[in-house]
Amino acid sequence: MSTFKAPKGTYDLIPPDSAKYLAVREAIAAPLRDSGYGYIETPGFENVELFARGVGESTDIVTKEMYAFETKGGDRLALRPEGTASVLRAALEANLHKAGNLPVKLWYSGSYYRYERPQKGRYRHFSQVGAEAIGAEDPALDAELIILADQAYRSLGLSDFRILLNSLGDKECRPVYRTALQEFLRGLDLDEDTLRRAEINPLRVLDDKRESVQKQLGDAPLLRDYLCDACKAYHEEVRELITAAGVAFEDDPKLVRGLDYYTRTTFEFVHDGLGSQSAVGGGGRYDGLSEMIGGPALPSVGWALGVDRTVLALEAEGVELELPATTSVFAVPLGEEARRVLFAKVTELRKNGVAADFSYGGKGLKGAMKNANRSGARYTIVAGERDLADGVVQLKDMESGEQTPVGVNEIVAELEARLG
Repeated sequence: MSTFKAPKGTYDLIPPDSAKYLAVREAIAAPLRDSGYGYIETPGFENVELFARGVGESTDIVTKEMYAFETKGGDRLALRPEGTASVLRAALEANLHKAGNLPVKLWYSGSYYRYERPQKGRYRHFSQVGAEAIGAEDPALDAELIILADQAYRSLGLSDFRILLNSLGDKECRPVYRTALQEFLRGLDLDEDTLRRAEINPLRVLDDKRESVQKQLGDAPLLRDYLCDACKAYHEEVRELITAAGVAFEDDPKLVRGLDYYTRTTFEFVHDGLGSQSAVGGGGRYDGLSEMIGGPALPSVGWALGVDRTVLALEAEGVELELPATTSVFAVPLGEEARRVLFAKVTELRKNGVAADFSYGGKGLKGAMKNANRSGARYTIVAGERDLADGVVQLKDMESGEQTPVGVNEIVAELEARLG
């Protein structure tokens, strides 16, 4: 047994469970690909300043959770704790916004890293699928992304999730609310760190999960009461478009996101079957992020959905995904000539798009058939010297147990016909 183990707070994806994660990623990505989003992949680490500026220097992600390090060349890098800043950086660097077709629509899938206290649903290494629409200020774009996320979850068979929706205002109305909230927070019994956070970004205090803090926030001023007319109209259109699409949501005036770059539309997908780690995904509009990281003004909106937590949500609802069989045909050769012939047939089946496997290692019939059973294959091809002398192989239906001889030269066509 190996003396090495996966680092604390991480996990390995291994078969058969890994097939669930792949299916979830595919289900989330499918509606995005059908809606004009192109795939983007960014490095697993970036300049520390990208996240300090974009995510926010007062956030727990930057102050406590980021894996930062210095390279031999003296560069300060960090493992990416989230995807939006990296995707926007890549889009700006490649000048995608200058191609004349805004918004730039991108989707991504990958691993992210945060130094957090490990618990079920919260890991130090986790997987997300995300989408970003860069360069357009349009309520229909916000609505589109919420609808696509809802569509992805519905396609997986999830039903017990809720969509929470709020508006965080913009640079015109948020400063007024910020001042009012700070005045309120200064009158509470808060620890020094929380008071310091309130001076830098008071909205972050509303996101504090500690009961001792939440108890004192009951009478906190609400941002919706401070929204300017433009933000009110924008938010109302988002709500109307989502409603018209048949997507249910809940207005949550206290909803804020844990990242500093959000403006106007903000939303979260929660699943009540997951306990304290109920958020399975979320996102919103971030109109000022491009300028924060040195780019031009590019109003944008996006989300990220957690693959890990989506799998947990499926388990909480008892949803069994219909996963394609990893192997449809398993070949069992008995003797050297049969190994040569059946290996060629397996190769031909694979070329024709049939999932096929082979009994390796020269096992006897009993051991090879055990492997065939474990593979989950619908059909097994068995051949020995006598079969080949007669120009046939034995085709066994693993469900019915029926076994019939089929010509060696007809076996591929026969299996293709049976498997459809």
